[in-house]
Amino acid sequence: MLYKKLLVAKQLQHELHQEFVKISEDFSPRIQMMIGASTTISLYVLPPVLSAYLEQNPNTQLTLKNRNSENILKALLEHEIDLGVIEGINKVSNVTYTPFLTDEVIAVCSAKNPLKQQQLSAQDLYSIPLALRESGSGTLAVLEEALAQKHVKLSELPVKVRLGGTEALKNFVRVDTCLAFLPRQAVGKELISGELVQVQIPDLPMVRHFNFIQRKGTENNLPYKNFVQFTKRYYSKTE
Repeated sequence: MLYKKLLVAKQLQHELHQEFVKISEDFSPRIQMMIGASTTISLYVLPPVLSAYLEQNPNTQLTLKNRNSENILKALLEHEIDLGVIEGINKVSNVTYTPFLTDEVIAVCSAKNPLKQQQLSAQDLYSIPLALRESGSGTLAVLEEALAQKHVKLSELPVKVRLGGTEALKNFVRVDTCLAFLPRQAVGKELISGELVQVQIPDLPMVRHFNFIQRKGTENNLPYKNFVQFTKRYYSKTE
């Protein structure tokens, strides 16, 4: 009962802040923001925009939680965070999804791996050792969906290891003979340096969509509304 009352009080606080800003543009209270984002977004997309946002909003203290997409959605529904950024997953009725960015998931291997010389098909994956992300990962969900369209069952593939987190998977595949599937956003530097090589699988295109997620009814709450608009503007200028 107390918890439900506190949620109402929190919503009233958001509404008061918005009304005070309308009365006086100089109104600038100290604000704490709780945001959650999936691994790729937390590591490779949000850091520069967070720096730019905090420079313009010095009274804001921001906490960013880094989890896989499934757990970010769970944190939002449990009111642990008020804004999430996740990879596209099954829609939930009481959550609003706002499109943000698109990214490609690609197959990569070590520069020392003979696979780098080959062009593969989805069916070839039945005979290639794989290193994949953990269950609940948006990257894994995109891969599984793409495989299903080619009538390839992920459960029947020779998965050697599952690793929690993009960096762990990158570090593993650098020194191993496994093939991995990683976001292009996450391996850009390694592809340029030659540490990792993209393996072409023409019949297995994988594009994923990143979305802002908010509980329905909170979409206009400040400062989160401003943060979403700022972030979209930031990336529209850098594209």
